[in-house]
Amino acid sequence: MKAEIVFQYFPNLSQLQQNQFIQLEDLYKDWNQKINVVSRKDIDELYLRHVLHSLGIAKIHQFKSGTTVLDVGTGGGFPGIPLAIMFPQTQFTLVDAIGKKIRVVQEVIDGLEIENVTAIHSRVEEIDSQFDFVVSRAVAAMPTFVRWIKGRIKKTSIHERRNGILYLKGGELSEELKDYATVEIFHLSQYFKEDFFDTKKVVYLPMKFKG
Repeated sequence: MKAEIVFQYFPNLSQLQQNQFIQLEDLYKDWNQKINVVSRKDIDELYLRHVLHSLGIAKIHQFKSGTTVLDVGTGGGFPGIPLAIMFPQTQFTLVDAIGKKIRVVQEVIDGLEIENVTAIHSRVEEIDSQFDFVVSRAVAAMPTFVRWIKGRIKKTSIHERRNGILYLKGGELSEELKDYATVEIFHLSQYFKEDFFDTKKVVYLPMKFKG
């Protein structure tokens, strides 16, 4: 399954964006042989399981020019790198505590010549900047994740949707989300027809501020 699956769901990409998505496969296959960041099965289905899954966030929310986004526990660069290609006027910071993963992320960024991404080898608790949105792909249960990113989200929103968390998750979520009255859940099966997305969701949690 090649990059065409991305173009099918996002038909308005520029030629540069299309080329960058096409290049992802060779870059990841090359680096994955040196530093394993994606399982062998997943590397064969990179566009379905990683790229398109990451872009589920783009079906839910369109980042405006000048938005700042933090990708926590980015691993091999997901969802941050596909989103950075999709939104070239948005600034993405990709953070992971595992150095070899960030090395691969940096090599992919350099290979694609993407200018709107910064990769940082760090724990999120050590990042002192603030961002409009925080994105991630199931790195922890929501209560833990909310604790990790406390103080990282800007109070002033530039979108109609309030600043907060856009989180890719799967499976049964009612227990871990039961304490969040304002949470919204979007089922990716509404946007993508492949079976892989049957249980996949984007969880949006706006940040509440006392003031």
